[in-house]
Amino acid sequence: MKHYNAIFIRMILILIGIAVGVFLFQKGLVFSGFFCAFISFLLLMELYSFVKNTFIFYDKTISAILNNDFSADFSKHKSFDNYKNLFKLYDHLKNNQNDQVSKDLVYRSILNNIETGVLILQKDNEDWNIFLINDYFSKHFLVPKVSKWHYLKSHLPSLCKIIEERNFEEIKTSLQIKIDKKESETFILQASSTTTFNQEYYIILLDSIQKVIEKKEKEAWINLMKVISHELMNSITPIRSLTQNLNDLMQQESLSKEDLDDIKQSVSTMIYRSDHLQNFVESYRKLAMLPTPSKEKTELNQLIEGVLQIMQPLFKKENISVNNTINFNRWLSVDKLQMEQVLINLLTNSMYALEGKSEKHIEISSEIKNNRIFIIISDSGNGIEKEIEDKIFLPFFTTRKDGAGIGLTLSKNIIEAHGGYLNYQMEEERTKFMICLIS
Repeated sequence: MKHYNAIFIRMILILIGIAVGVFLFQKGLVFSGFFCAFISFLLLMELYSFVKNTFIFYDKTISAILNNDFSADFSKHKSFDNYKNLFKLYDHLKNNQNDQVSKDLVYRSILNNIETGVLILQKDNEDWNIFLINDYFSKHFLVPKVSKWHYLKSHLPSLCKIIEERNFEEIKTSLQIKIDKKESETFILQASSTTTFNQEYYIILLDSIQKVIEKKEKEAWINLMKVISHELMNSITPIRSLTQNLNDLMQQESLSKEDLDDIKQSVSTMIYRSDHLQNFVESYRKLAMLPTPSKEKTELNQLIEGVLQIMQPLFKKENISVNNTINFNRWLSVDKLQMEQVLINLLTNSMYALEGKSEKHIEISSEIKNNRIFIIISDSGNGIEKEIEDKIFLPFFTTRKDGAGIGLTLSKNIIEAHGGYLNYQMEEERTKFMICLIS
């Protein structure tokens, strides 16, 4: 507003000067009229210079903003109220840019420190430019941080070929990449596109399968050792404590009736804990020494009905209704006894999951997809808590007081030995365990 006031005052003074000059000319005061005209001319030139400098200053500032150049120092102009809002805008954008640069540095630092190859492409008309290559991608694949897609194709033709064949669409697959004349290495490739502010990006992630396996194995071993250590300490600690107590009693010259009762109780407890430890080791032996499946042709319906007949007394006792919806027959090449064990384990788990429920239902269904057969066992129980979902297949992990914690692990190992897999999911408030086998 002050900026407009300054221009307005100057224009008023110029108009007054012109009016006074005209008046003086009319009165015959020529020299005074010329003087007023000269003063008006100077005021007009000053106004022109003021407006021109103002526009130049605005133009330079806006040009700097458009070019993301926030290095200018306007401290000497801070006293100019005319530019107050312009300075506020400049400082606001400068702070935003500094904040964005800081975030960008943090994100790039994170991407450069993960052990996953990250490649981000940015679309430019019909071509793709390389927006980012993280350090792991560059070092692992011996690729310089190029800026053009066609440069990358000369270094990693196998990767670029797959992406181009899929027309830069979403991909989730595995591929082999040969690096610097070494043996081919297998990677998990995940790629997806995203659009932000009308700018399209294509994000490519590459994980070495070997590293993924090693990581999973390490995590599995750590979790397994925690469980084993826990079980061992649960038995060894009381046995050691009781042994120390017996040793103290044996140091006495004579033993009272209470001492003898204490000894009997201690020995009984030690035997109980030793039996528990022996059972624990035996359970581990069963997992570690699972026999190779002795496969034979088995009818799917016959397998299911045989297991349901075995479990029927337990279902009747617990008032559980079981619905077998499999309406087709199929021959499976499986170890019948091992598969029965898997189905019994899963049905037993469903039975315990239904404890305390007013309505108890178990459903068995099956479907065939891509030459694979899926056997699904679902129940209306409480499901598995999110916190323990990643632990349910760990050896000896159980939420039941009387559980050994090997049922699901053993079932998973049996299915995998048959070339399939066993997984768990929650759908529409129903717990589902799915067995997948080659049909």
